[in-house]
Amino acid sequence: MKTLVVGMEKSGRAAAEFLRARGDEVTATDLKPQDVPGFRLQSDELFDEAWDRIVISPGVPADLPALERGRKRGVDVIGEVELAAPFIKGPVIGITGSNGKTTTTSLVGHILKSAGIATQVGGNIGKPVIAMVETSREEQWNVLELSSFQLETIRTFRAHVGVCLNVTQNHLDRHHTFENYASAKGNLFRTQKPGDHAVLNAEDAVCRSFAMLTPAETFWFGKHMIREGAIWLNGQWLIDLDEIPIPGMHNAENVMAAAAAAHFAGASRDQIAAAVKTFKAVEHRLEFVADIDGVKFYNDSKATSVDATMKALDSFAANLWVILGGKDKGSDYTVLRERLHKKARAAVLIGAAEEKIASQIEGAVKVIHAGTLDRAVAEAWAAAEPGDTVLLAPACASFDQFRSYEERGQFFKELVNGLANGAAAKD
Repeated sequence: MKTLVVGMEKSGRAAAEFLRARGDEVTATDLKPQDVPGFRLQSDELFDEAWDRIVISPGVPADLPALERGRKRGVDVIGEVELAAPFIKGPVIGITGSNGKTTTTSLVGHILKSAGIATQVGGNIGKPVIAMVETSREEQWNVLELSSFQLETIRTFRAHVGVCLNVTQNHLDRHHTFENYASAKGNLFRTQKPGDHAVLNAEDAVCRSFAMLTPAETFWFGKHMIREGAIWLNGQWLIDLDEIPIPGMHNAENVMAAAAAAHFAGASRDQIAAAVKTFKAVEHRLEFVADIDGVKFYNDSKATSVDATMKALDSFAANLWVILGGKDKGSDYTVLRERLHKKARAAVLIGAAEEKIASQIEGAVKVIHAGTLDRAVAEAWAAAEPGDTVLLAPACASFDQFRSYEERGQFFKELVNGLANGAAAKD
């Protein structure tokens, strides 16, 4: 087939390599020049050529006018996950949600591997799904983190166990409306079959609506699974809340969802509990960095939405210096006002969204305009007292000043470690 692959990040490159190996005539394109075989710079004219198929990376909006023109001409327009659907071997656990996807996906993978169940983990974290095809096996589980960008273009891709943690406002700059965003998440359940399992948050209205979309058997997780200070699974004690090594009630919910998914993949209750106790927090997700002269520093660079930042704030009692800002995603920051007023000494603002955030939280908390992350860390450190916590939880994407939330979080850690080294030298 004559195929155009759009977007040359990890997923696009993997898709192009896969298709080329299968004998497709592949043209790769991106808005920026790339050193890949068959590359041509992206243009409207390129889209309008005679393609049998166009494969888009998750970062490419599915509603581009050029793609709509292609669909009208009968061109098959799919994403990298849908491309992988006919080829990936073994059952699939697909995990989505506005917040907690990475932690829950990593936790499910950790539980299954600890239980001796053949597993590979990827998707929106690690390997692109199409790159997992070669290493997939019939008897092996594929544990996949799946974003709304990946799910909006699926048609036949099937999750034998589908998990949705929550659906809150996010990526409105891409999906335009909350309804479009929620619908993309719902695709994960539309393509399930009888005998599959849907693991859904009983306390989330959108998640509850997904039960109407799927022919799968529904498993509800939520506060009803907590009693006597412990999580219970299928009526049996699983683990005490204080034994969970990652902080916050939202992480208790992630454990519930992961436990259910792992149970459906064959892990026993004892195996699940033992694995949860040895799980380490995902990098850049409420990651403890250092305690410097009584001031703690936490890296939650992966909090790229307002809801994720709210969950981060809920994990601490008070005395926070919260670093907010980056590339706005069409978010409403006014919902942070109450938590910031109760828990924060100040909001230290950075990035392109700095002025918008300041206007929406003004009066609720002291605002410090820092502009850049290095200045924000320096400002917070200069003002913080023993017992305070400096928390990077931006509520924004990173792409105004960084290539990714990982790069932003890594830079934060380097800055903090620099402070720690300076304090040690001073001592």
